[in-house]
Amino acid sequence: MDRLAIAEVRLTPVLVADPPLLNTQGVHQPYAPRLIVEVVTRGGVTGLGETYGDTVYLDLARPLADALLGHTVTDLNALPALAARVCGDPSLSSPRRSSRGGPDAATGADAVDAAGLRGVQTADKLRLSVLSGFEVACLDAWGRATGLPVHALLGGKVRDRVAYSAYLFYRWAAHPAGRGESDDWGAALDPSGIVAQARRFADRHGFTSFKLKGGVFPPAQEIATIRALAAAFPGRPLRLDPNGAWSVPTSLQVAHELRDVLEYLEDPASGTARMAEVAAGTPLPLATNMCVTTFREIPEAFARGAVQVVLGDHHYWGGLRATRELAAVCRTFGIGLSLHSNTHLGISLAAMTHVAATLPDLDHACDTHYPWGTEDVLAERLVFRDGHLDVGDAPGLGVDLDRDRLAALHRRWLADDGTYRSRDDAAAMRLAEPGWVTPAVPRW
Repeated sequence: MDRLAIAEVRLTPVLVADPPLLNTQGVHQPYAPRLIVEVVTRGGVTGLGETYGDTVYLDLARPLADALLGHTVTDLNALPALAARVCGDPSLSSPRRSSRGGPDAATGADAVDAAGLRGVQTADKLRLSVLSGFEVACLDAWGRATGLPVHALLGGKVRDRVAYSAYLFYRWAAHPAGRGESDDWGAALDPSGIVAQARRFADRHGFTSFKLKGGVFPPAQEIATIRALAAAFPGRPLRLDPNGAWSVPTSLQVAHELRDVLEYLEDPASGTARMAEVAAGTPLPLATNMCVTTFREIPEAFARGAVQVVLGDHHYWGGLRATRELAAVCRTFGIGLSLHSNTHLGISLAAMTHVAATLPDLDHACDTHYPWGTEDVLAERLVFRDGHLDVGDAPGLGVDLDRDRLAALHRRWLADDGTYRSRDDAAAMRLAEPGWVTPAVPRW
């Protein structure tokens, strides 16, 4: 097993181009921080991982990288305790202000982690997101060393293709003040703009289900957009996610008006208590990646019937194996399952696809931001066909780094003055609207 011991861990923070996508907090900054993790074994095998690259995550990743030296990549059960020891004791964790522009967590259920938009940011959530990148890198190295794909190390795939959903955003044509990279998507600020965006995703990638990021405009306008999508894509699964921006009465009104066309309504209200109120008043399933993002949050949410679909995310839950544990809990309680996406590169998408391939009850197509990206660290970008990604059998994750691309994106990070090293959608919005303040919830 000595050849599987970790001899080196390389951490490379990068900044990747991000379009001006709008959400209830503001707008995406021109560049998003990500962290690339490389675990190198004594046998000379390198495994890849990826997670958030904000400064607060880097501060935790560096001591964990040092502590991993000498451990074997197969000793994954030791990772959580190791991370707890060097990254802080989760039993002492408490809500804290988001480094990504979110409001102070002292406001309880109303506090939102602005980048992940996943509820209150806590020390244990930060630690789990860091841990996830290292676990994926260890699994990739283990698979490469043994000739096995990561899905085999997770118990084996139950499907050869994983379905993904197009992720639609209200957006500007360009970032304000001439910042960032340009693209040819143009603005999408009304129903016709979103329908055109959806058609382009369908034509280019074959997506047949569509999710709209809401909470940007008054609910009536977003209802009209969903209606326009339903008319343009009759019978196709549609989802709407306002990231907890609505009150309980507003959530119930939207659920009533869209009950015939939505597959589910995602996080219409903020916090488990409000979600439970909404769920009690509508037959439309409610999904979440905000009020259920850790195992500690499951008992209350499930007991109160607050959610009917959990959107898992291996970054949130601490890795691929924890995602499988989440799936088993959801299956036990009759809760639907899908997988959540945030701005990410191909390593994370490959990892997400491997774990998705092993989940027996993956009830809905997975979210993905990946088609919005124009930059990656992979030698070859992953390609969607008919709205799916094929699940390969190559060793590990089946993807390889392009070191020139990695170096270029790292140089951008090095050159940054700190403006983009921690995501802040509110700060980006203030470039266009100087008086912008992150809206309190409920916003409507």
